[in-house]
Amino acid sequence: MSILDISRKGDSFFYAPAKAREVGAGLAATYANAQPFPHIQLENFLPEQVLDTVLREFPKERNDGVTLFDKGYVGGKAKLQFNPTYLSSGYVKELFYFFNSEVFLEFVEGLTGIQGLIPDPFFDGAGLHETSSGGKLGIHADFRIQRRLALQRRVNVLIYLNKNWKKEWGGELELWDRKMTAKVKSIQPLFNRCVVFSTDADSFHGHPDALRTPAGVTRKSIALYYYTASKAVFKEVADNNTDYRVRPEDDMSIVREKFVQNIKNGVRQIAPPILFKMVDSIKK
Repeated sequence: MSILDISRKGDSFFYAPAKAREVGAGLAATYANAQPFPHIQLENFLPEQVLDTVLREFPKERNDGVTLFDKGYVGGKAKLQFNPTYLSSGYVKELFYFFNSEVFLEFVEGLTGIQGLIPDPFFDGAGLHETSSGGKLGIHADFRIQRRLALQRRVNVLIYLNKNWKKEWGGELELWDRKMTAKVKSIQPLFNRCVVFSTDADSFHGHPDALRTPAGVTRKSIALYYYTASKAVFKEVADNNTDYRVRPEDDMSIVREKFVQNIKNGVRQIAPPILFKMVDSIKK
């Protein structure tokens, strides 16, 4: 059985949310205590037939959602990112929708201890990744802000799709210490292996040596990124409660009800939560 033994119902993937958080929480200590930064390596992550289908339906040619990574140290023109929105495979699209769902967020939150995670509906930099011979990805710390949504990047999830991968081909994910003085861990990109790690300002990682794969063999993976909202937003909004309004034709009972509700909302801004719990318990 896989770690997340998801099933397919109709056109959607399913897994119980409470179970997903339980599975993640059971691995949380391993994640938090890993060096050089919080991370975990998980084998047999999803049902094998799910990723077999992803491989069969992996894009054979570029489409409108392809990003070409061609900035020097990332390996010239050897790396592609396929945005799931533009994929022709409905199956693979549905899998990515699952990765952005409540269920998968429960798993990642339980695992990392980071609450309030938000998926990226635009898959900025995420999706299906493919690197061909000669490609590489220099050691780096990821971008921290998703500017389109003004969110802070917190977690990376990588799921590898490479069957019969040979060590001499390279492509190992390297994790470096926070001062960039030593490599702490190397992880081969083996089929159905999942790596999750926190994306801090000094979470340095990459596969910096050029791939040595034979013709027709590429390094394939699923890349997923998760974010949180900035707490600064709450400081900027003085009143975050629902503001009830009355219409001129409303009768006085409705006017009084909405007036009282707005007064309650205002009191909640300044009174401690315990006070309202006590009042609710007395009412019961």
